[in-house]
Amino acid sequence: MSAYLNTRVSLFSGRLWHAEDYDALMQVADEDIGDALNRRGLPQLARGFDNRDPLSLEQRIIAEVLDETRVLLRPLHGAERAFLIYWTERFEVTNLKTLLRGKMTGERPAALLARLTPMGAFGRLDAQTLAHAEDVVELLRRLEAGPYAGIVRQARRAFEDSRDPFMLDAALDRHYYEGLVRRAQPLEDALGAPMRKLMGALIDRINLVWLLRYRFNYNLPPAQVYFLLVASRYALPSAMLRELAALGSFDAVLGALPAPMRARLADTTDIAALFARMDGSAAELAGRILRSGAPPLARAFAYLLLRERDLRAVRAILRGRHLGLPADDIRLAIAHDPGGNA
Repeated sequence: MSAYLNTRVSLFSGRLWHAEDYDALMQVADEDIGDALNRRGLPQLARGFDNRDPLSLEQRIIAEVLDETRVLLRPLHGAERAFLIYWTERFEVTNLKTLLRGKMTGERPAALLARLTPMGAFGRLDAQTLAHAEDVVELLRRLEAGPYAGIVRQARRAFEDSRDPFMLDAALDRHYYEGLVRRAQPLEDALGAPMRKLMGALIDRINLVWLLRYRFNYNLPPAQVYFLLVASRYALPSAMLRELAALGSFDAVLGALPAPMRARLADTTDIAALFARMDGSAAELAGRILRSGAPPLARAFAYLLLRERDLRAVRAILRGRHLGLPADDIRLAIAHDPGGNA
């Protein structure tokens, strides 16, 4: 198992993009973009750029990620296999949120189904039946009888208290990532620092960005902000998150962070810059783990994190090209922190 997975991850790592690859794609003539994407092993994105595929660009990126994950799953079993499968369920939670929002706005089932991301063998939702539910109440009832009952039940309670669709989305996200943390813990114990560091970088970034956004963009009270964060045991544990949520400004939160994180983020002045810095740092970490002798699952997870990051940068280039944006504006959109690997 270890030899197969390590070999496959090493082969896949050759698909990762670098800064010069993004620049090259920005310079390609419009009529040659499809060929350029095909040469990089991205036929699904090429079909979309040529308008030969009804799926959205986001749906095609997810299809690529799912295809590669399916290959990496082949030798896995037990908790390791369950963890990577659960990682793909982020996309189905997005489908779940799309269904709920569509029912709230009275969207027709056919239009709603067209906006769902095809999950293939990873799919667990009965999308046809759910899309034809009479209303939100019936949809929630059906969901609570399905594979995501635990996530939906707790999110529904938050929604019923506020009747705010934002609260429903935020609660679904929180409960999904808490499930990821639970599934990661035995793997962190078994595989050691590489897996723990990847998870810590992911969850700390999510929590800090959410905290700042909820507190200062949406002006939610501290107790509500804390309720919507992922229970954590990493560099920003839950007790510290509670204290940070009570602070009154962006600068105050940054000043109260643990010293290593505070140093990395010292000159950031807004949430977007902070996210980019943390994202770049996490990518640098994932790159080191991918190139190391870390356990195969940690290397596979590092690859998937980097691959999805790359594909979203490619998406930004394609969208920018489609909109006719100047190259400098596209570069700004995909710019990674200098500490990152792209």
